Amino acid sequence: MGTEKRTLIAIILSIIILVGYQFLFPTPPEKQPATEQAKEEKKENKPQEPVKPVSVPASKPAVSQAEEKEVRIETGLYSATLSSIGGTIKKWELKKYKDKDGLPVVLQQGQSIYQPLSIGYQNDFNLAKVSFRLSGKDLKLNENTSTGAIVFEYATSESSIRRTYTFYNDSYKVDLKDEVAGLPEYWITTGTDFGIYDKKDTSVHLGPVLLKDAERIEFDAKKLSETKSYQGRLKWIAQEDKYFFSAIVPVTQMDEAQAWKVQDASVIAFKGKSGINNFIVYAGPKEHDNLKKLDVGLEHIIDFGFFSIISRPLFWLMKFFHNFMGNYGWAIVLLTIVTRIPFIPLLNKSQASMRKMQEIQPKMAEIKEKYKKDPQKIQKETMELYKKHKVNPLGGCLPMLLQIPVFFALYKILSIAIELRGAPFILWITDLSGPDTLFGHIPSSFPLIGGFALGPLPIAMGITMVIQQKMTPSSADPAQQKMMMLMPVIFTFMFLNFASGLVLYWLINNLLSIAQQFYVNRKLAKEKAE
Repeated sequence: MGTEKRTLIAIILSIIILVGYQFLFPTPPEKQPATEQAKEEKKENKPQEPVKPVSVPASKPAVSQAEEKEVRIETGLYSATLSSIGGTIKKWELKKYKDKDGLPVVLQQGQSIYQPLSIGYQNDFNLAKVSFRLSGKDLKLNENTSTGAIVFEYATSESSIRRTYTFYNDSYKVDLKDEVAGLPEYWITTGTDFGIYDKKDTSVHLGPVLLKDAERIEFDAKKLSETKSYQGRLKWIAQEDKYFFSAIVPVTQMDEAQAWKVQDASVIAFKGKSGINNFIVYAGPKEHDNLKKLDVGLEHIIDFGFFSIISRPLFWLMKFFHNFMGNYGWAIVLLTIVTRIPFIPLLNKSQASMRKMQEIQPKMAEIKEKYKKDPQKIQKETMELYKKHKVNPLGGCLPMLLQIPVFFALYKILSIAIELRGAPFILWITDLSGPDTLFGHIPSSFPLIGGFALGPLPIAMGITMVIQQKMTPSSADPAQQKMMMLMPVIFTFMFLNFASGLVLYWLINNLLSIAQQFYVNRKLAKEKAE
């Protein structure tokens, strides 16, 4: 099997793995250090405190819309509206993140099947429709008034609930304290829509997710045919999309977490007991550093993929470069150069090996012709030829295979990092997380590629692939060479819809390959002339 054929197979396998990788491999988060686990275990084991019934007039079991009271919260990071119906969140709007029209990103708007932070003593959150007594008024937090609280109360002759929300001006977290008395069980959910901004982007997981111990468990509404139940070391539950999420982190121990399907939506909830239940609620962006500062394991909401052991340091390195370059595009360029440096010696050997393979092709053809009726003799003579000219037929594939984990790690980072969302590079590239659409889109009437984005960046990437192919020594027959020339075309169409940051990485990598191939070709030509 020729080197080009092996290379072709390696590339095809790369594409297959690239497409299937997102769906086939679950992503275990990094094991937390023992000290962190011990600390969280201690936190989990915090006993529930008993609570006395809330002293408020008995409430009606249900209310009409006219009885609803709302309270508005303004912080430096978001605007929120809370409702007296169920003591739940009705609207959640981020101030620092905008949509394509320049409007704020909204993580909750109006009514859902289950409202955010609905509670009840049954798993249908039956207290989400009752009227709570509201204590407090609109809050406007700032640097001078950095925190504020809102209280909701509900009571019957048998039970009572007091919900205390504490907000912070400079954080997306909210402290929630539920003082519950007289309920046989206590259920709380993130809601069915809270935290999900973009339901159309299915390139990553969309919906409920649970962190149990060190295992990240994702749920797909389409496959959630029966209720899933989990107990022990429950870290948090969340609803997520690509860049945003909402989560409930129990400070006091919860007995169980369940996920199930309601209509077309998926639900995830905690079940506990009456008493004082404290939570940290988060609704905002997947900003790794800020999530890590909360010290409750929420940074594991960011799925760095199967090669997370490589992705995490590369992600840190990209942010490090950005800190002093001030542009994520240039940070990607620098990251591409840095990640290529360790492979330079291997790539030099690979390219030299391919060149030598090309040179001994006439001799290999003679052997095949001479011993065409004796395959064993062909193999023996071929191995002798390799040995004589110090050629390793696998040398051309090895560097490419070694780079695959790095490529997948970078692919994952550049695909999910919210830091790239809306991040400009130069000229027309104003969003490194989106495809290059300078020339618009391919008309939908075109089969297979209709609707694909069209921009100069992936086209430039394709041109560099052609140049690279032309410069690379080939030992393949003419049919295989024609097949290899199709690869730039396939890759160009494949990259049309990829994030510009990823295309930029591939383009720079190709340019570096061309420079290195040019150097190797000149060096070998000089040695041959001597």
